[in-house]
Formats: sequence, C-alpha cells, structure tokens
Amino acid sequence: MTARSRVPTDLPILLVEDKDSLREMLRHALEAQGHSVVEARDQPEAEATLKATRPAIVLSDLRLPEGDGFGVLRAAKELEPELPVIVMTAFGSIQDAVAAMKEGALDFLAKPVDPDHLLLMVERALMQRRLATENLILKEELAQRRGAPTIVGDDVKLKQVSLALHRAAGTDTTVLLEGESGTGKELFARALHALSPRAEGPFVAINCAAIPETLLETELFGHEKGAFTGASARKPGKFELAHRGTLFLDEIGDLPLSLQPKILRALEEKRFERVGGTLPLQVDVRVVAATNRNLKAAVAARQYREDLYFRLSVFPIVIPPLRDRPDDIPTLARYFIDKFCRELNKKSLVLSPAAEQELRAYGWPGNVRELQNCIERAAILTEGETIHPRHLNLSFRDRTPAPAAAEPDASPWATMDWSGTLADVSRRVMTEVERRKIELALKEAAGNRGRAAELLQISYKTLTTKLREYGLET
Repeated sequence: MTARSRVPTDLPILLVEDKDSLREMLRHALEAQGHSVVEARDQPEAEATLKATRPAIVLSDLRLPEGDGFGVLRAAKELEPELPVIVMTAFGSIQDAVAAMKEGALDFLAKPVDPDHLLLMVERALMQRRLATENLILKEELAQRRGAPTIVGDDVKLKQVSLALHRAAGTDTTVLLEGESGTGKELFARALHALSPRAEGPFVAINCAAIPETLLETELFGHEKGAFTGASARKPGKFELAHRGTLFLDEIGDLPLSLQPKILRALEEKRFERVGGTLPLQVDVRVVAATNRNLKAAVAARQYREDLYFRLSVFPIVIPPLRDRPDDIPTLARYFIDKFCRELNKKSLVLSPAAEQELRAYGWPGNVRELQNCIERAAILTEGETIHPRHLNLSFRDRTPAPAAAEPDASPWATMDWSGTLADVSRRVMTEVERRKIELALKEAAGNRGRAAELLQISYKTLTTKLREYGLET
C-alpha cells in the first residue's frame, strides 16, 4: 500500500459492515496506518457505538441486515453535524450513494473497496475535520478578544446551536432565535454578532414588547423634527444606529400588526423613512430576531403576517430549554457561583451534593435566567463555604419539568418549606402564588406582555419588574 495517513487522531474510526471478512480486511488496513477502529454490524449497534465512543469518522455500508447506512448517517449527523461519514455501496447502487451525499455524507466508496483509495479518503476526511475544528477555535478566540459572551455548557443540543451560529455568522442572512423565556436569546445574538464580519460595528438591541405600540415605530425608524407634538428635534431610530452592524429585534412575536408591513419592507429593501419624513434612508444592517412565541401558530391565527414570518425565519435556530440539557445545570451553577463570588468579594463557594440534587430535580421554567437569579441569591445568603439546599430556596417550587407557561400543579404545598416564622412562610406562599398567576396571565395572553398586564390589572412596568424578579424574562 502506498497511501499513508498524515493526519493522526486520538479518536477511533467507526466501521459499520456486516460481512466479517470485509470488515476484518478494512480494520487491518486502517490499523496498519495507526488508526484505532471500533466496529458495528448493523444500525442499532452503530448508534450505540456512536454515543459510546464519539468517533472521528464513520465508514458505513449502505446495506445492513438491520437498519441501513442512511440511518447510521442520520444518527451520526444528529450526534455531531460536522462528523464526516463515508458510505460504501455496491457498484450497481451508485444512486444510493449520491442520495446519501445529498443527506450529508462526505463521500462514497464503491465495492470492491480499494484499501489505498480508502486510506486517501480517510486522510482527506481527517484533514477536513481538523481544519474545521481549527477554524472554529480561531473564530471563538477572535470573538473572545472582541468581547463575545461566554456560552456555558457541553450538551450536544447546545453544541448544535453553537455550530449553527458559526455557520450563520459569516453571512448576512436574517436569523430567528426561537426559545422559551430565559434561555439567553440575547446572549446568543451577541455571540453571533461578535463572530461575524460586522463585529467592529454596533450591536443595537430593542425589545418590541417593552415599548408601547404608539412609540415603537419612532424607536425603530426615528422621527423628523415636528413629526408630532414634542418632537423638538430629529431623532435617529434603531435601524439607523445599527448601520454596518447588527440590529437585534427581541420579542419580535409581539410586533403590532400595524407595524409589520414597514418592518417587512425594511428587512427586504434595507430602506425606510423616518416618522414624519419623506426621504428614503438606506442602511446596511444585519437583523437578528428572537421570539418565545410560536410564530407559525400566530400566522395560522392571523395574528402575524405570513410574509414577515418567512422573511424572519430564513435561518431559524432553536435554543433548547434548560430542562432538556440537565447535565449543564451543575456546570452553569458553578459558573455563576464563581461569577457572583468575584462580584461580591466572597471566598469561593462549593455546592453540596444535596444542593446539586435540588438543582437537577427542579424544572427551571425560567431557564438559565432563573438559575442565575437563584445562584446569586444563594451566594448572598451563604455564610460558610458550602451552598446547601436551604440557600437555594427551591423547596416551595414546582419540581415538575414543564414550560414556564404550564398550568400550575394542583398541590404545590407538599414540597413547601415550612421552616422559619409565620412571616417567612407567608412570604414564600405569596411569592409562589404571584409567580404562577403571572405565568397563567402570560399564557392566556399568548405571550403578549401588554395584554398580560391588563389581565393582571398592573402596569406594564410593574409586570416587567416582576418578570425579571422571578427569572421569567427573555
């Protein structure tokens, strides 16, 4: 054999082939060049090996006794989108190989397999993987120097989000970040900006739900002097301020119907007029939007323009809720502990095993923001060096993993913390009742905060303050 792999790796190559003789021949050829090999005979065995070993490359036959190579390919891409997969197929089934490449396979080998050709293909796949990894590292290092926020967590779902951000960052495509309140959508938007060629430009954020409808248009597009009573001078809007940078439209699902056509035009043409003006203004802006609402359902209910939805969701990225990545909970908790210990000038604190178990058991309807608030409170309350369950103050909350707007548990009192004085217990009860009532009002108002404030008969400002207090704010 003349081919020699020049790109070694510590990770194994997964070889999926049901014929023992061919599998043994390919394994010997790969091992002779210094590669380690793990084997599987069918799709279920391959899926289990994928999760157990996290290979550098997958080499799979398309025809298997149970399942097929397409299933192996999909499982590999679900585990790690950038994982190189090479498929093997009989000479008369080249169409299947082409179909596999359309689904994400790197390349294919026709049988009978030429070992030299195989080794060259493996070398190319390893080199491609190495370059892709180095490129991501360089981008992240550059973004960190530019002040990109830190995204904490090792869950596969979070890594897929990070990979999608990197892919989108190099383009000017409109990105829609979807996820529940508190998942950190603005954090991801800022990371996207820092990774992009626009990183030296401004990052301008506006919460479309936090501004009254009558003022939102002027906030977005600005106004001319004399456009309305009190407009004593020209004021630039967020679109202008974000010129050559990124405009983050948070809570885009709460955008009033009356304003949606103008937003659509600004997105499509990068052109608009100030309120009270007639001169079209051209801007160079990359738009990132975020929502915790189901915009497809809003479109179906005629509460949202279909054309605007399609324009916003060119590149959708769904950010997983914290309950879907439980192994990241203690990691995030320790990150926040270190952060708040520095800010509070306290000695380093540690989580007790019981406290970590409490954190894992809780459903976190407010997601990462609620966890951050919880840890900040615990860091303040802890007098020793260890955070215990009593410092977390989670015992009175619903432990069932459920979305923030879920119906409250019929019997929350079973896990109530009854310690302390009557005033202490009364405060905990009132806090929980208030939080749950706000969640129900938001659900009834389909996420519209203005409507929720009306239902609760409180001011919009009071609602916003309470959402922040309970970790329910996006």
